[in-house]
This record gives sequence, structure tokens and C-alpha cells, in this order.
Amino acid sequence: MTVIRQDDLIQSVADALQYISYYHPKDFIDAMHGAYEREENPAAKDAIAQILINSRMCATGHRPICQDTGIVTVFVHVGMNVCWEGDMSLDDMINEGVRRAYLLPDNVLRASVLADPDGQRQNTQDNTPAVIHHKLVPGDTVEIHVAAKGGGSEAKSKFAMLNPSDSVVDWVLEQLPKMGAGWCPPGMLGIGIGGTAEKAMELAKESLLDPIDIQELQARGASNRAEELRLELYDKVNRSGIGAQGLGGLTTVLDIKVKDYPTHAANKPVAIIPNCAATRHVHFTLDGSGTAELPAPKLEDWPEITREAGENVKRVNLDTVTAEEVQSWKPGDTLLLNGKLLTGRDAAHKRMVDMLAKGQELPVDLKGRFIYYVGPVDPVRDEVVGPAGPTTSTRMDKFTRTMLEATGLLGMVGKAERGPVAIEAIRDHQATYLMAVGGAAYLVAQAIKKSRVVGFEDLGMEAIYEFEVEDMPVTVAVDSQGESVHQTGPAKWKEIIAERV
Repeated sequence: MTVIRQDDLIQSVADALQYISYYHPKDFIDAMHGAYEREENPAAKDAIAQILINSRMCATGHRPICQDTGIVTVFVHVGMNVCWEGDMSLDDMINEGVRRAYLLPDNVLRASVLADPDGQRQNTQDNTPAVIHHKLVPGDTVEIHVAAKGGGSEAKSKFAMLNPSDSVVDWVLEQLPKMGAGWCPPGMLGIGIGGTAEKAMELAKESLLDPIDIQELQARGASNRAEELRLELYDKVNRSGIGAQGLGGLTTVLDIKVKDYPTHAANKPVAIIPNCAATRHVHFTLDGSGTAELPAPKLEDWPEITREAGENVKRVNLDTVTAEEVQSWKPGDTLLLNGKLLTGRDAAHKRMVDMLAKGQELPVDLKGRFIYYVGPVDPVRDEVVGPAGPTTSTRMDKFTRTMLEATGLLGMVGKAERGPVAIEAIRDHQATYLMAVGGAAYLVAQAIKKSRVVGFEDLGMEAIYEFEVEDMPVTVAVDSQGESVHQTGPAKWKEIIAERV
């Protein structure tokens, strides 16, 4: 009989969450570096470079890879010969570990979990509770997989109850364009097939814990239907040309994972859950000897990569930028932003739109300004701001026309594509939308030299900040004429790839 001490589990969960906040798994780094070496689209190659540079910086600085430090998911396999020393339930122990991790002063992680999800949506302040899956198994150890899943990629999850004769491959390829780039490719797609509705989703999530090994599978060949699907989908998804950050390119996924389970004769439940460029998970075992050992990776595990400024790079002064200057920018242009940049995301936008409807004055004048869709991590030590990468921009689409019409806002900065409603509003007001790289939050934060709250302080990380930035790198994603690089880029690269097959 193995005795597991309560605090050993709590501290191991806390240590694991800190660990994955700043260390990518080595298999991910290797796969991303391979994608960087292969990539031919300069914009996509630069996006991958930013992700790899950011990853190395986070590993050395012990700060979060992404400002969205995720909702915690834990898979626990408890040996039947284990007993516990302590008076807390297993769920309470895990949640105490989450609490310790997210409130650690040396590396405070952003609390993103809200209680009362269809009501007040109040932040629990410590990122609890986690989503926990238990399994009782033979043995005398406790095996734990800890993951932190970002909201942007989780939002792109898909589920369908297919007919038994329907093609899983066809359905997945049909969903891919609907997912857009808000899940921050290149990453992985986890696919669960079978069981019941909730089992398929669980299988998809669990599959993402497996290491990237698609090249090994390609070398040895498939031995079952799940592996056949992995190979077929890996090939076809990458032929889509979506590419890194949806900019068009050769690599959209680093791997495809498939888990299946027996299902009812009348059903074929299928789920897709994507994992983004902030892939964060770790596995450890408790055997009664103490807390988990989580060896730090070696710095040489990360490739030495430097970004090269292209010929179309333009420096922009946000304090003096004019509408005429904005109208000269073209999709794919790289800009380096300087000056004062406002922030605001879901809660701030909803409150501003409500205030405008009531004729109330906003806390800050937006005329001629740019707004950055971000919810930063709190700063530690001498930081101006913590990691501050972009959030998924499509969530702000429904607010865009009102914001442009009523405030004189000149442009927006965010992650991934904009939908038709937002693009029409941008075109009608000859504004612009700029894209920062998702998964490069710590790198972006280095460009922020000053930060202060200028509105809605009660919203915490969703408050309106004013950043002063120096050479913050962005790409023109939608120009003043409504042309979107997220439409033109993938279409171009899909054709290029098709010509080579």
C-alpha cells in the first residue's frame, strides 16, 4: 500500500502548472523548428520565428508563454493500492495546487476562470476550479497529466453526431475553414471518435497529451484505422494552405491525434479540439516518495533564431498617424508600432457600446486612436506589464461597426482573422485591422515601455490600459479597402501546394 501525502499532490500540481507556463515540451519545439525550416511564406516564417523566440525567452525568464495562461485540465489515474494522508478530497487537493500556482508572486499567472458563466461571470481570482477527469486503475502510484488550455483554441472546438456511413475526414476538412486562425496554428488537432457525445470530447482532449510523433508514424505506416486517419488528415489539412497564424503557408498542423472508443450502432460521435502554439502539458507520477520531479529542459533544446526585417517594414507613430497614412497600408505589410496604444477586449467593448447607446461619455477619447485586443498578465518585479499577446479578434466583430462609427477609432490590433461583419465595417470607415502573433506574448511585452489603467479598472485584466510601445511588430491583416490577408494568403498557398502534388 502506497501512502501519498496530501501536500505532495498539491505542491506537485502547483509546480507542474508553473513549469508548463514557461516551458514548451521539447517535441513541440523540435516540430516547430522543423516547420520554420520548411516554411517558404515570409509572413508565416516570421510568425513561427516569433513563437520560437518567445518560447526561448520564457524558458530563460520564467514568464508565461501566452498571456492566456489557460483553464486547467487534469487527468488523474489513481492506483487501487494507494491511500491518502490528509483530509481533503482529490478535487480539493488539485484545486489547491491550481490556486498556489496561479497566485505565486514570482510568476503570477492570469486568472481567466469565471463563475456563473451565463450570469454575472465573476472571476474566481485564482483560476479555480480545474476540469478534472478521474480513473481508478490497478497499481500503487498516482499518474497525473496537467494541461493549461487557452480560451482562443478551446473556442474553436467542434462536435457532431455523424451518421455511421459519414466520412470523418470530410467532416474535419469541412470544419477547418470555420475554425479560422483563432486557435493559433501551427499546433495540433485532437480528434475523438465514438463513445457518446461527452466521451468523444474527452477523447479529443486527452489525445492532445500525447507527444508529437507524426514523422515516426509516416515512416512505419499505419497499423489501425485511427492511425490511417492521422496520416490522411495530416496531409490534407496541411494542403489547405492555412499556414501559421492563418497567413498562408506550408504548415498548418504539427500533428493530428486520434483516439476512438466503441459506440452505439446508430451513432458516430466525432469531436475536434485544437491545441494552439502555446501547447502546455506535463505528465508526472507520485509514488509516495515526495513531490514530482520536473527536470528543467536544456537551453540548447531551443534553436537560435533571429528575426530579419523585410523590405516592407514601416515604422508607425501612433500619436501622429493619419487616416491617409492608414489608407496607404497594404495587406501583409509589416509595421512597427510606436507611441500610445489603448487596450480593450470583450467586457470593455460591451460596456463601451452600452454607454454609447445611453449617450454616456467614454472614459477615454478613441478618436484617431488604435485599440489592442489584449488581457495582459500582471507584472512582477521590474516589469511594466506581464506577457501581453493578442486575444481572438472575431469576438469583437459585433462591436466593430459601432466603435468605428461612434468614436472615430482608426484601427484595431488583435489575433487571427476578422469576420465579414467586421471587414465590411472596416472598409466602410476606411479603418484597418492589424495582427499580432498569438503565442508570442512575452516577446510582445518587451515592446511595451509604459502601462497605466485609463478606464474600467474593476474589470481587472479586461480594463482599458494605455500602453506606450516601441517597435511592436504587427502585420496589416485587413486594409482600408477591406482586403484580408487571411483570405488571400491561404488561397494563394493552397494553389501553390496543389501544383506541387
